[in-house]
Amino acid sequence: MKRTTGTYRIMKSDDEDVRAFIPAPLPPADPPLTLDDEATRLLSDATAAIGRLAVAADMVPSADWFLYGFVRKEALITSQIEGTQATLRDVLTFEVGEQAQRPEDAAEVCNYVDALTYARRELARPKGLSLSTRLLCGAHKRLLKGVQSSSKQPGQIRRSQNWIGGSRPGNARFVPPPPGEVPGALSALEKWIHGRDPLPPLVRVGLAHVQFETIHPFLDGNGRIGRLLIALLVEHWGLLRAPLLYLSVAFKRHRQDYYDRLNAVRLDGDWEGWTRFFLACVTEAADDAVASAQRLFAVTTADRKKVASHPKATVPAIRLFEALPSNPVITMPLAIKLLAVSKPTALKAIDALQSAGILRETTGRRRDRVYAYHDYLQVLTPDTE
Repeated sequence: MKRTTGTYRIMKSDDEDVRAFIPAPLPPADPPLTLDDEATRLLSDATAAIGRLAVAADMVPSADWFLYGFVRKEALITSQIEGTQATLRDVLTFEVGEQAQRPEDAAEVCNYVDALTYARRELARPKGLSLSTRLLCGAHKRLLKGVQSSSKQPGQIRRSQNWIGGSRPGNARFVPPPPGEVPGALSALEKWIHGRDPLPPLVRVGLAHVQFETIHPFLDGNGRIGRLLIALLVEHWGLLRAPLLYLSVAFKRHRQDYYDRLNAVRLDGDWEGWTRFFLACVTEAADDAVASAQRLFAVTTADRKKVASHPKATVPAIRLFEALPSNPVITMPLAIKLLAVSKPTALKAIDALQSAGILRETTGRRRDRVYAYHDYLQVLTPDTE
């Protein structure tokens, strides 16, 4: 049975009739969303995969460095889906104040990290913002800070019509709600997020993502904020203690299916098809994260022993090694800052890690050198090029 998921409003744009779609509030109705045997199996698989990810996160020595790498990989890939060309090395080099090959793209990726950090900090503060339109606007403001998209009203709900695909609303693949309908649609979504829908939390995360993408409340950055919302909801609804589940890798691998499933909801009300796709992506993303966590743990454990037994090992060198997973690209000023030591002491620490095969110099310069924890970055690099 085909489900009606919203209404269309006919508008005039450059003398063309344009059909803008206004989504019905969640949850899906007429008929309600049902989980068939396949969806139930996929939900069970996804839940088990998230459980394995939670265990993997508890096994690593520090959740902070685990989170560091995963957040930046997600930031990079979610930005690549929107067309940026930065690499992981570009982003990490940019973060330490060095010139990246694609500085504009690297800045956009770093803005995503800042947006996620802001949102998580607000949600954790006793008097911080709740998961709300206001919170997402704050994240959006940080996402578009200082980049080419900054002319697209950062942090503000759009006041003009946007569209997806095509050169104008008249030939677009999809036209989201007229601007006057956006505040009400977001308010309904926010109310539903904080309501008591009996659907399983993972299913609700998927529904919220589609609804946000369909509303498309900003002039730019909707895809990235919509994927950020997934990470926030997974943590908010207690599925993981930290935002370690990132679906951008799976969405990027299955990009056409991703767009097709979104359109099938809007055109045919196929929430069931979207839910099955989303749950399969959750399992894929969680299993990828577990495998990456295991490899990161293996690399750092082996390298820790290598450093400790090296003839040049010093206490500062060991301390610098322990800082590397959260600072896998190092400069001399950063090493001095991290260790709170003099330049000669920091230089000896870097030299020891180079001799042990941990750090590699990446610039070939005699001065202002940049060093990378190569083996650690190799674990994070797949799917980012």
